[in-house]
Amino acid sequence: MAGEQVQVLNALDVAKTQWYHFTAIIIAGMGFFTDAYDLFCVSLVTKLLGRIYYHVDGAAKPGTLPPNVSAAVNGVAFCGTLSGQLFFGWLGDKLGRKKVYGMTLMLMVICSIASGLSFGREPKSIMATLCFFRFWLGFGIGGDYPLSATIMSEYSNKKTRGAFIAAVFAMQGFGILAGGVFAIIISSAFNARYTSPAYEVNPISSTVPEADFVWRIIVMVGALPAGLTYYWRTKMPETPRYTALVAKNMKQAAADMSKVLNIDMEAEQQNAEKPLPGPAAEDRSTGLYGLFSRRFVRRHGLHLLGTTSTWFLLDIAFYSQNLFQKDIFSAVGWLPPAKTMNAIEEVYRIARAQTLIALCSTVPGYWFTVALIDRMGRFAIQLMGFFFMTVFMFALAIPYDHWTHKDNHIGFVVIYSLTFFFANFGPNATTFVVPGRDLPSPVQVHLPWYFSSIREARCHRWGVRVPGGINFFGLLFTFLVPESKGKSLEQMSGEIEDEVEAKQALEHQQQQAYSSRTVPVL
Repeated sequence: MAGEQVQVLNALDVAKTQWYHFTAIIIAGMGFFTDAYDLFCVSLVTKLLGRIYYHVDGAAKPGTLPPNVSAAVNGVAFCGTLSGQLFFGWLGDKLGRKKVYGMTLMLMVICSIASGLSFGREPKSIMATLCFFRFWLGFGIGGDYPLSATIMSEYSNKKTRGAFIAAVFAMQGFGILAGGVFAIIISSAFNARYTSPAYEVNPISSTVPEADFVWRIIVMVGALPAGLTYYWRTKMPETPRYTALVAKNMKQAAADMSKVLNIDMEAEQQNAEKPLPGPAAEDRSTGLYGLFSRRFVRRHGLHLLGTTSTWFLLDIAFYSQNLFQKDIFSAVGWLPPAKTMNAIEEVYRIARAQTLIALCSTVPGYWFTVALIDRMGRFAIQLMGFFFMTVFMFALAIPYDHWTHKDNHIGFVVIYSLTFFFANFGPNATTFVVPGRDLPSPVQVHLPWYFSSIREARCHRWGVRVPGGINFFGLLFTFLVPESKGKSLEQMSGEIEDEVEAKQALEHQQQQAYSSRTVPVL
């Protein structure tokens, strides 16, 4: 841009909401649907994996995954997301969003299927194969995260951009819900077809051989929704902002907009064909500066610290809650002891409990954000979410023994559900929306040692205390997060300020040149 905002970008910011906006939400959102299904479906079957592959003859309780294996199975995909975000984020800026968008989806489809086909003669080899494919599954998911946010934000108008990005992210809630519902259906069907006694009645017969198909089917089905949307992703044009600002092809950007949005871009195409004046053309590069430059730190340093730290802290609490909520439910007695159930029935009860949480708190929380984010603002929603998550977590942790009594289970479930509601009507959604508007996608990091620690039954009290403390620090770091409600991407990134500064500098240079001229003597 030079002198004033490029007309193509301004047309995007003021464009009315159209059908293509909703199409983009579905296409990008199905990636998030698959992301959530693939990341969290494993928590539904980890206990089943323990029964099948780590059974100990004569043991009083069913077999369970060793803590290190459990941490690996649950956490390795998140290690992949870290690597995937860094790699695909860089590749998306080099090759374009469209080309890389299809790559991430195909990687997710292939690795979802391969995870369900994990092979080996011994339990260790099967778990190693499963972890290998889940790492690369997470690698693809990591690429899908920043690209989905960027594509949706670059196509949206500034009035509803927050709601559109949040709507894409809200598909994560439906992915979590779909995982639980599908696990209920599969486990019910298998349990009806292959009846077996409880573990305490007959330890060997309680896990039928067909149970091995249950976890494989649940894991593999995650490839289906992603595969169905692959064709539509390949048909999406490159985002006009990338074409205009990175590829520097204003004519193509205007043409791509006219294909998908009901906007007459003929004038913009004609303007794009006209060369900019010499000084203005040179000013185009004025706003460019490196990620680790002093100028970036001065302009966005605190913003980057705020967005990355709050996302980091939120993910430790939120993902550990989702992955290990079954262990907390067992500890407080909401789920019956494992020895009183057969292997497939345990999958059913875990899926039913997690589906109830998703239906009553997780999914509604996402859509409250979609409805109110452009009214309340990102900052207010994030601050409110962290505050109530902290309050409810400590309400569970401090009188923990009170909630373990049978008469208090309903109260525990209600308060625990509210932590999920305010996570999604709060920082889980806003930490995704804000970087897509202001900064590059921050790095998600999940701590395997934390996953492993709360896996032990004696740590369940700390499994709600630690997230409470983490949420409190997230609340404090939220004060570093900028409010982006109603602002264009160029305003948030500071490009408009750069243009003003560049224009002022140019005028100053011209004035100096004029004042230094000498008048010839006649």
